Amino acid sequence: MIELENLSVQLGGRSILSNLSASLKGRAIGLLGSNGSGKSTLINTLLGFYPPSSGTARIFGKDIQAHTKELRSIIGYMPESDSFISEMSGVAFVRYMAEISGLPSNEALERAHETFYYVGLGEVRYRKIGTYSLGMKQMAKLAQAIVHGPQLLFLDEPTNGLDPPARQRMIKLIGEIRDTPGMHLILSSHLLRDVEECCEEALILRDGKVAAYCNLDEERRSNRKFIEMETVGAKEDFSQAIEQLGCECAWFSNGRAKLVLPQDVEMRQLYSTAAQYSVQIRKMNYRRDSLEDIFLRAMDGKFPQEKTKAQSNGSL
Repeated sequence: MIELENLSVQLGGRSILSNLSASLKGRAIGLLGSNGSGKSTLINTLLGFYPPSSGTARIFGKDIQAHTKELRSIIGYMPESDSFISEMSGVAFVRYMAEISGLPSNEALERAHETFYYVGLGEVRYRKIGTYSLGMKQMAKLAQAIVHGPQLLFLDEPTNGLDPPARQRMIKLIGEIRDTPGMHLILSSHLLRDVEECCEEALILRDGKVAAYCNLDEERRSNRKFIEMETVGAKEDFSQAIEQLGCECAWFSNGRAKLVLPQDVEMRQLYSTAAQYSVQIRKMNYRRDSLEDIFLRAMDGKFPQEKTKAQSNGSL
């Protein structure tokens, strides 16, 4: 979908992105990083707003500098900041944006009405957009991003400022859009939960460089397995037997323990060992790495570099 080839961007004489190389092939990719990591700069560069200082990028095989106008007709963009003409009605603004994206006037108006109903704003589509609440403005930004039926959708902080019910509606809509045949999306957010709920892969930036690019499910499966266990009758011999399996153990009062399982140890081996030593396992919680674990490891520079390089070269 998107090929980054030694992409670098300088703004005001300062390096913002440095030699980004990655092959982004997923249907829904989360763009993560701390403030100032280069997320918005990357989006704006792919949209053609910032010229690369070196290197390039391709979207669906088309160079972003040579085919800027053509690419914009198949891309939808929901910006983080409001970019409305406040005196226009909602439907007039979305129609205007559809026309800019290349739709004929009559078709643009029809699609604007349909899109407003789709995002739940049908009843207020004739109101001036400047009178909309924050949640309504976010939905209007989504409407203008999808009205022309793009193949690639950039969402920059789509749940920013939304209350819990409004956030759930936004996440539901993003999920529906993601599952539309032929659609791809890039979701940039500082809320890891948004990415976890909507995306299959994540590109993590740190200081303008690729810190990690991974398939989230594969990354969770590939990392160490954490177990919280409550037992009755556990003694030192049982603890030693668990450690001999290769587990790292920390024991607490009342028979509670936290374990880290090696890749080749399965939970059934814990039950078998417990039966061997007449120990009852009353409770066991099985937990894999969360997106937060993956993100923090990338921020600390602890994400395996050989894996990042392999995935950036298109192994996913």
